[in-house]
Amino acid sequence: MKFVETRLPGVIRVEPTVHSDERGFFMETWQARRFHDAGIDLTFVQDNFSQSTKGTLRGLHYQIQQPQGKLVRVVAGEVIDVAVDLRRSSPGFGQWVGEILSAENRRQLWVPPGFGHGFLVLSDTAEFEYKCTDYYAPEFERSIRWNDQDIGIEWQLPEGEQPVLSDKDAAAPFLRDADTYA
Repeated sequence: MKFVETRLPGVIRVEPTVHSDERGFFMETWQARRFHDAGIDLTFVQDNFSQSTKGTLRGLHYQIQQPQGKLVRVVAGEVIDVAVDLRRSSPGFGQWVGEILSAENRRQLWVPPGFGHGFLVLSDTAEFEYKCTDYYAPEFERSIRWNDQDIGIEWQLPEGEQPVLSDKDAAAPFLRDADTYA
């Protein structure tokens, strides 16, 4: 397994070692010792799975209390996965990083607590799986507007197209008006 720092400290691209032959492939997607050695030493308490159609954008989500670290991956299809630093004390506050995650490249992204997270489906459909370090707590769930100009995420949407959003995500506040971390 290879752990690659992104331009936002703490957000790490994970590249599993894939063993392939004529039968298919095998890979480890998580192992406590390897992640601990890479500085990711948190306990996962919940696994989530979603399926979405092309153009669906989920996010930018986070929990203001009980913040969740997320280890995310795509098991079918392709997405652009985004993490936004929401820690006001961080030099990276309001900055984003994005990675293409797909069934083909088998990469994962570690999004630590203190970051907002979202993804846009680039393929016809995508199946998305993630491990969380804390339980879902709807009373603490928050969102930030996907197209906030102060963040400036490059979502790779075709010119003039709008993503498919939930009502909650469409009405999310901009970063300047949102609850964030200290």
